[in-house]
Amino acid sequence: MSPWKSLRRTVLLVGLAWAFAGTNTLIAYASLGTTDAIPIFTGVLFGCAFAVAMRIVHEAWWLAALSLAPALMVLVGSVDYAPYSALEVRGVHEQVTITADSAAGTTSNRHEFTLVGEDGELQEKLLYRGQSPGYAVGDRIEVVYDPEGAAPLKDASKVDSAGRLTMLVWGASGWTAMALLAGWRGHANRRSNREPLLERIGLM
Repeated sequence: MSPWKSLRRTVLLVGLAWAFAGTNTLIAYASLGTTDAIPIFTGVLFGCAFAVAMRIVHEAWWLAALSLAPALMVLVGSVDYAPYSALEVRGVHEQVTITADSAAGTTSNRHEFTLVGEDGELQEKLLYRGQSPGYAVGDRIEVVYDPEGAAPLKDASKVDSAGRLTMLVWGASGWTAMALLAGWRGHANRRSNREPLLERIGLM
């Protein structure tokens, strides 16, 4: 393969990295108010597609597998950035008291915390999935909710759109660095007619 063809493949791979990150962020914005399952699904799909593209350019699976680490950063950053930024732009802050936990006395990892503010109980609950939510009945916290109902209610201290944007950019940058390495290593291996390591030792 000529150096120019390898270069074109590498440039295309870099373009895919930023296109996938940007597209999934737009999908997350478009699906606000519905479900976050859509951008999660497409984010996983994009991550797998990028890994396959890495395999084609590099002709080895080890670097493609490593690309799943920045793929996770792209997934979390793109999915969370949209609702977090919406809450920061138009969200309403309120001091509330936690009065009930739906998972109390059960083995469920899905916690729905009932919140009571100055005007009574809030219709929306604070959701947490996991074993150690860090909240207890009687705690007083500040929450932020979307008056339009598109973004879910969140603990105000956890809303950080800048942090999620940084994670998204770092993930896409990690993809970029791996794409450049894949292009260079893939071309070098093809020029020397050298098989990838795992193929040489018979593991792939």
